[in-house]
Parts: sequence; structure tokens; C-alpha cells
Amino acid sequence: MMELKVLVDNNTIIDRYYLGEPGVSYLITEGDTKVLFDVGYSDVFIQNARKMNESLMDVNYVVISHGHNDHTGGLVPLVKLYSEARAEGINCQSPTVVAHPEAFSYKEYSGDEIGSVLDGKKIGKYFDTSLTNKPLWITDKLVFLGEIERTNDFENLDPIGRCEHVDTIFDDYVKDDSALVYKSPQGLVIITGCSHAGICNIIEYAKKVCGDDRVLDVIGGFHLLEPSKVQSEGTLNYFKEQDINNIHPCHCTSLEYKIKLSNSANVMDVGVGLSLNYQ
Repeated sequence: MMELKVLVDNNTIIDRYYLGEPGVSYLITEGDTKVLFDVGYSDVFIQNARKMNESLMDVNYVVISHGHNDHTGGLVPLVKLYSEARAEGINCQSPTVVAHPEAFSYKEYSGDEIGSVLDGKKIGKYFDTSLTNKPLWITDKLVFLGEIERTNDFENLDPIGRCEHVDTIFDDYVKDDSALVYKSPQGLVIITGCSHAGICNIIEYAKKVCGDDRVLDVIGGFHLLEPSKVQSEGTLNYFKEQDINNIHPCHCTSLEYKIKLSNSANVMDVGVGLSLNYQ
């Protein structure tokens, strides 16, 4: 069984006094393994976890979907949280950070830095790391996809700013964008950050890695704020051809595209405080 709790999203569940911000963070529990998937932009994920009576002292893995600051900014307050706990003699795990090897490279957009404040070298000083572009099974049922194969002709056509690789600045097609997948008895639960690789590419690669064409749910950002006509038509046609019961598009998915996607699947609401359970 897997439980997913939303710690950070642009929206919050009504009638609960959680904090929202334009970012992503999910607390995932699968068996005895606890995973923090992304950490939002600030310390909001820590504040919301406390309000949910969730401890972050027993997290085994911190999985980073990609290196943008709305998904990695919380690493600095997370380091502070663990450092203070150890200084005060509070027992806490030393989680392993799982990410693509380029997730902590320098990234910029229109001249502004949009990447992780902590680079790969700093990350390695505070955490054990498993930086891989290959699929990595965290548990028998939970897999980090690594670098997503980009096989269609309508997604990820334009760069998102620029990034540094081996001391050279290139157009950034966010090769570090990845996802988690949970293999449930009823099909795959796909968990994304922003889906810069393309939500359809991610779903197809998840099927390939897991050897299962059944998709039970997709939760996360779908990168559908103001897509091009090519991406819009390709994505909507793809979902029309799929047999996906529920989807939870959030974060970087506009209301317009939630409505359009609802013609092909049940679009479920997402906000901080939401708890989802899968067998």
C-alpha cells in the first residue's frame, strides 16, 4: 500500500489552514519506506508537515523531480532542520537524495537563476546521493524513472532557459526532469513534478520501465499552462486514446487544461492536505 500526502501545491484544501506556494512537495509512504518527493520553494513543506502531525525525521529518501527552484528551494531549510535536530540530540534519519545527475547544475531563465541554491558538491556534503539517469527501484514497487525517453513529436520542443554543463551554457531542455511510479495491483500511479519531459512521454516511459500498460492515476504538474498548439493538440489527443480513470493535474496545469482533460479522464482536485491511498 502507498500513501501520498500533498505538503506543497499552488492550492490548499479548503477549511484547513495550510500554506500554499507555487511549488511541489509530496510525502510518500510505501511499506516501511518514507519518501519526500520534491521540497517546494521554501520551508512551507516543513510547516505543513507539522500541521499534519507528520515527522520528517524518518524520511529515507528525498527524490528531486528536476532542478528548478520551485522544487529544490526547500533543500536549504531541510538541511537546517536536520542539522538542528542532530545538534539537539533528536534522532533522525540521514536520507539519500535521488535525482538525475544534472538536477543540481546551474540554470537560468532570462538572466535570472532558477536552479537549485545547493549545487551537486554542496548536496554531497549534506546527504548521501544517488544521482542516476537510469531507472532506480527505491522499493520493489516504487521506481525513480531517471532520464525520460522523449519519443513523441509534440512535447519538449522548446528549451526552458539555459543550463550549465561542463562549464558551457546550453539551451535547457530539462533532461533532468523525471518522475516516480508506484506499481499497484490495479495499475501504475505516476507522480510528476512539472513534466518538462512531457506528460505523455513520462506515461509511456513509465509503462516501459514497469512492464505494465495500465495507468491507475497520474498526479503532479502536467506542464500545461500556455502550451503551444502542437503540444496542446498532441497531449489532448493522447489522453483521448488512453484508458486512464483518474488524474490529479496540479501545480503548473491551468484551469483551461484541467477542463479540457476532463473530457478524457476524471480530473480530481489537488491541494495541500490531500491524502491519497493506493493498494
